[in-house]
Amino acid sequence: MLNDEVEVTVDGVSYRLGELSEAAREQVTNLQFVDAQMAELNAKLAVFQTARNAYQSVLQQLVPRARQ
Repeated sequence: MLNDEVEVTVDGVSYRLGELSEAAREQVTNLQFVDAQMAELNAKLAVFQTARNAYQSVLQQLVPRARQ
């Protein structure tokens, strides 16, 4: 639920949600949803990158050393 006193900034101009049309408020809700999904994906990506680094480190320890 959106608070009508909350402000959003579009192109450098701040607006109170209560001043916006219903269609504009729906877009704010859509943006909030997408931002939350992106944050979740970024958190998952960080976990996957950490796991990948760990697997790579173990693999490097398991393969024979290159001969010089």
